[in-house]
Amino acid sequence: MVLDPTDLDRIIEMAWEDRTPFEAIEYQFGLSESQVVALMRSTLKRSSFELWRKRVHSGVSQKHLAKRNPEISRFKCSRQRHITHNKISKR
Repeated sequence: MVLDPTDLDRIIEMAWEDRTPFEAIEYQFGLSESQVVALMRSTLKRSSFELWRKRVHSGVSQKHLAKRNPEISRFKCSRQRHITHNKISKR
């Protein structure tokens, strides 16, 4: 899969956001969690990738819906614009 630079930037941004689960990335871009991890590994510097992986698995992040507080029923922050099928809806 070839991603244009705008999509690539948005996927990386969404991956860094604690409140954006992998399911939201898959919904908007069709990339599974393992594909996002591979993308982050190939795009980021090694130290940045290690910090990201540590954060995703630390419990602070809400990246996995199974670990998420059941009271949170949305993919996004309440202050974020409504997510449409536009791949770069936040910009």
